[in-house]
Amino acid sequence: MRFLNFSLNRGIRVDRDDPRLLLARRLRALREEHWPGMKITQPQLAQALDDRKPLSAALISSWESQTSPTIPPLPRLDAYAVLFATPRSFDGDGPRIISRQNMTPDEQAAEADLRRELRALRNRALAAGNEARGTIARHDQLSPSLSSGPWFFPDQGKITIVCAQWPSTMLTQIPYTDENVPDYIELLTYSELDSLFMSYGHLRAANPASQVEYFRSGLLPAENYSSHLVSLGGIDWNVVTASLLRRLSLPVRQVAVWEEPGGQFFEVDGDAGTAQHRPLLEKSGDGEVLLEDVALFARVVNPFDRERTATICSGMYGRGTYGVVRALTDPNYLERNTRYLESRFGGSSSYCMVVRVTVDNNKTITPDWTDDRTRLFEWSGSADGR
Repeated sequence: MRFLNFSLNRGIRVDRDDPRLLLARRLRALREEHWPGMKITQPQLAQALDDRKPLSAALISSWESQTSPTIPPLPRLDAYAVLFATPRSFDGDGPRIISRQNMTPDEQAAEADLRRELRALRNRALAAGNEARGTIARHDQLSPSLSSGPWFFPDQGKITIVCAQWPSTMLTQIPYTDENVPDYIELLTYSELDSLFMSYGHLRAANPASQVEYFRSGLLPAENYSSHLVSLGGIDWNVVTASLLRRLSLPVRQVAVWEEPGGQFFEVDGDAGTAQHRPLLEKSGDGEVLLEDVALFARVVNPFDRERTATICSGMYGRGTYGVVRALTDPNYLERNTRYLESRFGGSSSYCMVVRVTVDNNKTITPDWTDDRTRLFEWSGSADGR
């Protein structure tokens, strides 16, 4: 006969092999047995998981309970993975989370393996709970996809999205952008609105414990430079994108001379020498139609705070910026593009790609980064902005 536990507060009989108990046992084993000769107390773990607002030891105990375990939120489990990826987390006066950027490649690999294991255990625990209740929690099913890849920040630090403001000559043509007008709408003064809307929603969903803010680049407060920066749009209007590219040693330069035909391109330094990648436009009457944009996606150590990251999404046109944002937010492409980044750049704190973004019938098509034809240039290495 299989042994059953009885939950007093829920009245549910729980099999000893129930996935919820397996997760609870694994969390306790990490705390007590992961590093030989080192036993971490529940209060110490509570302090380490959030040093700004320490958790209670009772909460840790509820996650380890063998009678009625509580399933931890996904960001907490990811913090476990970071904490137990290296014994250096337990050096000094007490446990602390070490920034992933300061980990060795072996430690980063250990963190990734442990994160995948704990997420898998959590997914099975959630499924068991849903089955026991006879319901399906759709948000919990989606959260593994939302909370993965470059848009998830396990340190729960502040995230700041930066867009350009429309030039004054354009603002005068947009209704409700005058602050003195009763129907003033501040968001209409932002460029890259499609990208801002898509990235803000995804970042909020992927990082529920983090503060997510957005600003026009010329109005970015000094304290937000030390957050996780997400800069949308190119060097011509977004001064933060221009500043990041100027400070970093990336082998990519964005050139935007709009007064000259063909003066808009990304210039890259590759193994075969210097190359230029331009958007593709087609004449249509007195104007031009964009058929294919080129765009940069870069993830680097934030040059203003090395404990944080900086991300650049920049097309030659707004369509390209929107395309690289969609690459990691579109549910049809999120997982495959995230897997590609992990396989290609998994151990790198700084990397970038220049990619094609197709525009068909005035629709921006989400790029598939697993397609060799989409990727024009890739690089990983050290991009020190000091």
